[in-house]
Amino acid sequence: MLSAPRGPIRLPSGVIDISRPLVLPDGAHDLDIDGNGTTLRASNQFHGRAILTCRSCRNLILRNLSIDGNRQNLQRPVPLPASNRTFTETFDNNGLLFDGGDNLTVSGVHFTHIPSFAILASASASVILRDISIESSGGLNSLGRNNTSGGILLEEGVLRFEIIDSHFRDIAGNAVWTHSRLGSPRAAHGLIARNRFDGIGRDAIQIGHATDVQVRRNTGARIGWPISEIDVESRAVPVAIDTSGDVDSSVYEDNQFDEIDGKCIDLDGFHDGAVRHNVCVNRGSAAAYPWGQFGIVMNNSATGMQSRNIVIEGNRIDGANYGGIFIIGEGHRVISNELHRLNLAHCGDATPACVVPGQPHLLDSGIYLGSGGTHPAPARENRIENNTISGWQMLAHCFGYAPGVSPAKNTLKGNRCADE
Repeated sequence: MLSAPRGPIRLPSGVIDISRPLVLPDGAHDLDIDGNGTTLRASNQFHGRAILTCRSCRNLILRNLSIDGNRQNLQRPVPLPASNRTFTETFDNNGLLFDGGDNLTVSGVHFTHIPSFAILASASASVILRDISIESSGGLNSLGRNNTSGGILLEEGVLRFEIIDSHFRDIAGNAVWTHSRLGSPRAAHGLIARNRFDGIGRDAIQIGHATDVQVRRNTGARIGWPISEIDVESRAVPVAIDTSGDVDSSVYEDNQFDEIDGKCIDLDGFHDGAVRHNVCVNRGSAAAYPWGQFGIVMNNSATGMQSRNIVIEGNRIDGANYGGIFIIGEGHRVISNELHRLNLAHCGDATPACVVPGQPHLLDSGIYLGSGGTHPAPARENRIENNTISGWQMLAHCFGYAPGVSPAKNTLKGNRCADE
């Protein structure tokens, strides 16, 4: 049935054990594959790149079926790929694999027990993923740490994509991820909206090397669980909304996450964009979050990018082991944010575990203006206005400055600081 290069296909209902990948013809187009209550289940003998694969497919619709990857029997330790290899080349036992397709739609598909990625799309365009559910999926490396897999990965410059109205539960690695190798095209023109994340081992959402991506109205809880599977050797701190590479012209807005063992929002590589009206709440003590960090953090790991012109407005951080916002670079507007229950770790002058050489108040400041991240980028010409900052000793340490950073080179006014 699946050898047809085009046309409607209605799969038989029931459970179908699969021992080798179902490979659509290269360049297949105008296919509408309706599951009709079908479950495709990897058998104990399955070996291959994915349950279903397609190369250079066009105008493909895949809907209304379930895919069971038989993780309990097929999982094996897999490391992260070398920098010159793609995830498509490295990871076997995926759910769906699209390599170089155009106008691909997946809807109403349920994934469970996938050893690697549920959906992996590489160098594709116009990818629409909606009403997807993924649970109990993803793999580990040889040390028993998550290897980033389990969710949806769009790699090597996917253009025009949507991941909407979907549910991710008990994912070992990243749940939604855009990624491109250095030198590859950036992902572009994407929407990640109205998704739910529960029990994510690494990042709920990571925007990597992309432009014009909207991340809106997503919710989640328990980001960075189970703690024993966090990739401590790589210091892969879990994040609700993460960033990497060079990311601009993007918006993170109206997202809400509870219980994060890591960071709320990481802006490593983010510039010329906006972070508005997001909420992250941790209700426990510092001990409940061994990887707990600042709430919102800027960085500049990517070569050539500059941390600049970010609007951080109307966000609420309620419970952070250290500070609320870490700022580097210039031209930022940090306005009307609510930062509460900061410094859960009770860092202070007499807390040896909190001392960072050369930056004595890095971890106990509500808002910290740094001298740089991976590369030098002193905070200057930033507007920090009308923020509420409260927590352990926040009256004394509401704002902190790295050596060489001048308060006079930034505009601070109307901020309210209080002990809590």
